[in-house]
Amino acid sequence: MEPAATVLDLNQLRRSCSSCALYELCLPAGIGGDDLDRLDATVKDKRTLERGAMLYRENDTFEALYVVRSGALKTFVQNEAGDMQILAFHLPGEILGFDALATNLHVSQAEALERSSICELPYAKLQQVTSEVPALHRQLMRVISREVVEEHRHLVMMGKQQAQEQLASFLHGLADRYQRLHRDGTALNLPMSRYDIANYLGLVVETVSRVFSRMEEMGVLEVNRKSVRILRPDLLAALCRTDTASRRKDVG
Repeated sequence: MEPAATVLDLNQLRRSCSSCALYELCLPAGIGGDDLDRLDATVKDKRTLERGAMLYRENDTFEALYVVRSGALKTFVQNEAGDMQILAFHLPGEILGFDALATNLHVSQAEALERSSICELPYAKLQQVTSEVPALHRQLMRVISREVVEEHRHLVMMGKQQAQEQLASFLHGLADRYQRLHRDGTALNLPMSRYDIANYLGLVVETVSRVFSRMEEMGVLEVNRKSVRILRPDLLAALCRTDTASRRKDVG
């Protein structure tokens, strides 16, 4: 694990919050002044992770939660034979590291999918601040709850019978996450490979490529390597058989 760098100053924290999960932890909760200063003192900037670099490994001691500031990471488990199962993809503005809360040891691994920058929130200091700032504690619980909802969605996706429905649900979920960060939910840049998507959905990579091509032929998507433009969000929602309003209610 890379050594922590300097503590972020308050102005830098405020500037970064619009595209960071810290936005959910402080500003919407009405935290300001001395409370924001206390949160600022817990946040450490970490050096950039290059593609393929590990943020933490299985059985590493739990020390902090991590916020993706730029880039993307994947979390996964791996058995003794080297078989991998991807658990989640973490995009800018999202937090990871919750897997170690129960045992103080990480039960999964986190790897950078591309050049990524993260912030470190040492958990002992974060606990102290949340005990002093109830609004921050409530916001942190909301973020943890959102992680549970995302895990539930993953299980639902894995249980779907049709590969097209699985991929549509995956892309629809990414679009929701982009919109939550005030980004264009119809213009997706996929940091993960087709193999990673297939692994996450429990499919083979040939099936994922075939379904992408089929959705292009249907006029739902326009695909250029890792760039995916959703041309018909209504058709995408219909393909995943999900009511958009109920999805947004779940993550709100």
